[in-house]
Amino acid sequence: MAEEIWYWNYELTARQPLNSKSTRRTHRGVLLRIDDGFACIQPWPELGDPDLAKCLADLNGARRWPIVRRAIRCAKEDADARFIGDPLLEEIDIPESHATLPWHDERIADSAVEKGFTRIKMKAGRDLSAESAYLRETMERHPSTRWRIDFNESPTAEEAVDFVAGLPAELRQRLDFLEDPCPYSEEGWKALRRETGVPLAVDREAAPLCSAAQVMVIKPAVDEPWLLAEAAAGRGQQVVVTSYMEHPLGQCFAAWEAAKLNVQFPGLVGICGLQTHQLFTPCPFSERLGRWSPAFKPPGGTGLGFDDLLERLPWKRLD
Repeated sequence: MAEEIWYWNYELTARQPLNSKSTRRTHRGVLLRIDDGFACIQPWPELGDPDLAKCLADLNGARRWPIVRRAIRCAKEDADARFIGDPLLEEIDIPESHATLPWHDERIADSAVEKGFTRIKMKAGRDLSAESAYLRETMERHPSTRWRIDFNESPTAEEAVDFVAGLPAELRQRLDFLEDPCPYSEEGWKALRRETGVPLAVDREAAPLCSAAQVMVIKPAVDEPWLLAEAAAGRGQQVVVTSYMEHPLGQCFAAWEAAKLNVQFPGLVGICGLQTHQLFTPCPFSERLGRWSPAFKPPGGTGLGFDDLLERLPWKRLD
């Protein structure tokens, strides 16, 4: 028998644009109720996803898009846990998170350090000169913090090299990795690694064949974590699991997948990127995740949580 699919439209408002590929602040998605399980779909068309209408059409049809198939998987795992009353995120080791810094505000970086974050992931690629100056100043002000720079493939390889070369040697040593510093190519990334001396992380092109990267970024909203983690383990790569900067329910799914990988591949998963609800104006769901901190706070409830909030939503059936 085909499952019953219900949905609820939501809208998140980002405090500022969230990466170099996007200028918007309004982010629309849907929460899904598939039989007794819940999930979310919040696409990023700027990064290659189909728009929301196409996602819903695909959900009701061929289900060929990864973001749709992963939402179905989320709902299935959530439903299984709710059936037996299991709170998935309780009593399991969820990795700590870096602080995500999409905009360059000294106060936010200072706050991240005060709250105990040891890693800061800075979004870059809009204005490399200004971003380099900000990074240098902030790194000097917080000498114990390490940095991850996410370029979203915006620069060229030469620009990425110049960005790193503009930092003093002692600051370059505090770069955890450069994420998507330019479009991926095996030989190009090997050369970039030699020239910068900084580990490289692959995200949007993450696949079992990306051997020139030292870090694999896995987003459970669109990626199959176990397959990618198995490939990463075979090549000695580190794995970093991150949210899709989506609804808090999606954040919880990412946290669950990160915790599972911690069990399945001991020592493989590093500090992750699961704390992104503070990038948006608060809502009842985000308030359940608590204050911004390196430790992930489960929202309470069975499955992925939020039981009472989910039950009160005005669900519509997907026809």
